[in-house]
Amino acid sequence: MPGNHRAEVVGNARLVHEYMDYLRVEKGMRPATCEAYARDLEQFAEQVERRDALLMTAVETDVKDFMARLRANHVDARSVARKLSCLRGFYRWLLLDKRTQADPTVNIETPASWKVLPKSLAESEVSQMLERVGAAARTPQTEGGRDVAALALRDHAILELLYAGGLRVGEIVALREEDLHLDLARAQVRGKGDKERIVPLGRRAVEALNEYIRRGRPSLARTGMQRALFLSNRGHALTRQWVWEMVRAASGNVDGSGHRASPHMLRHSCATHMVEHGADLRSVQRLLGHADIATTQVYTHVAMEHLKRELREHHPRGKRRQGTGNRDQGTANTVAVEDKLAVRG
Repeated sequence: MPGNHRAEVVGNARLVHEYMDYLRVEKGMRPATCEAYARDLEQFAEQVERRDALLMTAVETDVKDFMARLRANHVDARSVARKLSCLRGFYRWLLLDKRTQADPTVNIETPASWKVLPKSLAESEVSQMLERVGAAARTPQTEGGRDVAALALRDHAILELLYAGGLRVGEIVALREEDLHLDLARAQVRGKGDKERIVPLGRRAVEALNEYIRRGRPSLARTGMQRALFLSNRGHALTRQWVWEMVRAASGNVDGSGHRASPHMLRHSCATHMVEHGADLRSVQRLLGHADIATTQVYTHVAMEHLKRELREHHPRGKRRQGTGNRDQGTANTVAVEDKLAVRG
C-alpha cells in the first residue's frame, strides 16, 4: 500500500473511532447502534479512499456515487436512507467540531421509500402465547429442580413485560431490580439516548414479575453482585439475542404462516391494540418512548386497517357489497338502491 494511501486509511479509521466515542459518551447511543453507524461510515470511507481522499475532504459526488453503488447492489431504499442519515449526522459533527467547512450531504435528497406498517399479532394470538407460557410457570416442575421452575417464571415475566409496557429488547436486558416499583405498578426504563421514562404496568405483568422476583430470581442469582433483573441459568445478565430466541421459541407458529413472533412484534402489538381500543397517540408515544410523534403516527394507519376490516365484516353494506361481486352492473345498482331505501326507511 503506498504511503499516502496508508495514511488516508489510518486517518479515516481514527476519525470514525472518534465519532463513535462521541456517539457513545455524549449522545448516549447503544453499542449496537454505534456498531451499525461504524459499518456505514467504513463503507463510505472505502468509497472516498478509491480516489485517495479523506472523509473530511469528501464532496457531494462521493455521496452520490456511494448511493448509486448501493442501489446497484440492490440495497433497498430504506437502508440507503438510513446510511445517508448516518452520513448527515457525521458531517454535522465535523462542522460543529470545525474540522470541515462543507457538508457534502446537504443537497442530497433522501430516497423515497414505502412506509412499511409494523407487524403485530392479533389479541387472541398474544393471549394464547401468554397463557401457554403462564401455565408452564404455574405448573410445579418435577424434573430439573428449582432452576427449571425459575426459568419458566423468568420467561413468563419477560413476555408479560414486553407486551404490557411495549419495551424494546435492549430495555428489557438493561432493567435492574431497583427499576421496578411494583407497589405502584410501574417500571423505570432507560431507552434510546439513555433517556428515562416511567412505564405503567397492568395487573398480569405485575403478578408475573412479583412471582419471578419472589420465587425465580433468588434461584438464578449465584452471587449478590448481579444487578440485572433478568438472569440466565448461570446467574449472568441476559443478552439481546437470547431474548429474541426465547420469544421466537415461546411464540411457536402463532399465525399459521410459519413465521414466529419477535420482541419488537410484541412491542408493536401493544401499541396497535391500544390504538384499536381508543388510546390517543400522545399516550402511546409516551409509553413507547418515541422522541417524535411522527414515529407513533404509523399506528393510525394500522388502526384504519382495523376499522376497514370491522366495517367489511359488520356493516350491512359491507356484506352486501361482497355478495354482489359476481353480479352484473344493473343488478348491483338495483341492490344499492334497495339498500339505500331500506336504510332510510
